Amino acid sequence: MAHVVVIGAGLGGMSQAYELRAALGRDHRITVVGEGERFSFTPSNPWVAVGWRRPDEVQIEVRAHLAKKDIAFEPSGMRAIDPAANRITLGDGRTLEYDHLVICTGPRLAFDEVPGLGPDGHSHSICTTPHAERTWAAYQEFLKNPGPIVVGAAPGVSCFGPAYEFAFILDADLRRRKLRDRVPMTYVTSEPYIGHMGLGGVGDSKGLLESELRQRHITWITNARITAVEPGLVRATEIDDRGNVVREHEVPHRFAMIMPPFTGVDAVRRVEGLVNPRGFVLIDEFQRNPTFPNVYSAGVCVAIPPVEQTPVPTGAPKTGFMIESMVTAITENIRAAIDGRPAHARATWNAICLADMGDTGAAFVALPQIPPRNVTWARIGKWVHLAKVAFEKYFLAKMRSGNTEPIYERYVLKALGIERLKPSGP
Repeated sequence: MAHVVVIGAGLGGMSQAYELRAALGRDHRITVVGEGERFSFTPSNPWVAVGWRRPDEVQIEVRAHLAKKDIAFEPSGMRAIDPAANRITLGDGRTLEYDHLVICTGPRLAFDEVPGLGPDGHSHSICTTPHAERTWAAYQEFLKNPGPIVVGAAPGVSCFGPAYEFAFILDADLRRRKLRDRVPMTYVTSEPYIGHMGLGGVGDSKGLLESELRQRHITWITNARITAVEPGLVRATEIDDRGNVVREHEVPHRFAMIMPPFTGVDAVRRVEGLVNPRGFVLIDEFQRNPTFPNVYSAGVCVAIPPVEQTPVPTGAPKTGFMIESMVTAITENIRAAIDGRPAHARATWNAICLADMGDTGAAFVALPQIPPRNVTWARIGKWVHLAKVAFEKYFLAKMRSGNTEPIYERYVLKALGIERLKPSGP
């Protein structure tokens, strides 16, 4: 009997556990290690931050749902990993031994890389549901005395979608409250241009998003290195394509939400041979770590090089479709390893983003994520907002039921009228 341990109880980890159980049957043990008892649907956090969702509406208690599939659950998190000994140390000091390990931890939020950044500093966050709940509390106070808002992305950010979403959702919410005329808004980003999103742009994403920002009277600063967040002020250095300083900005704010850069989590990034200098897990074409081939990884914690070099560092995003594909490849390769067969399954690194704008939305598809692409597709419309609401409900139902259907491949691409292009080879 093999024991497979999955670290992380987020979108990747929960999907990984369910797919493994479906593939391995009941003859092998599966344990999920999470931080706390709840799964959160992270894409809903911008809605939580403006009071459009309650935290309990986007979270589920995972233990009982995993138990239905005979999957063990440890909620104390991971303190350390010893891949040479096939052992992890849990947050409460106990140890777990494994035959195969899947790392789906998500990122460490590196607020410390910019002075004053983050919920313990002078800006807010929507990266976790507890952060979004704190942001909602701060937003309610802001509404009593509104003023300038700054939304943005710090140097090294690889997840730009939530920043765009939150700017547009704030605009929509303030218009509904008849307060928008009292709130100047500025979008400050490390992207070289609006709509880059760490992807080198998708179709006419630059023109589409610039148009939407203009229509909503949201000004922007690109190629911006945010250097500090102070009470009432965001400091940023704008540079040109050669790295020369163009202008030093001091952008006033009464409310700021700035996405932080990511690194690998502490327990993972301390392991030599497992990670790159930023602490992201190194993987081969089969999602395995080259040094420790019984260690696999999926999701935001995976090391993926930037799509292109940019004047201010930007990272490559790991979207839901890509994570879904990684999870499926890992499942097939662990099944093969248990059966004594060589690894063969490769993930397709494609990007799909459904970005809500409050009363409309934007959909972007890049197949593959890194140019040149077979499919480049971008659209804006009310239907995207409705699609994201439906996706939220479907995914939460999937987590409760243990459904292993590939949502993006079977439903999202089909709904967008796009046929998935499968890679050649085995």
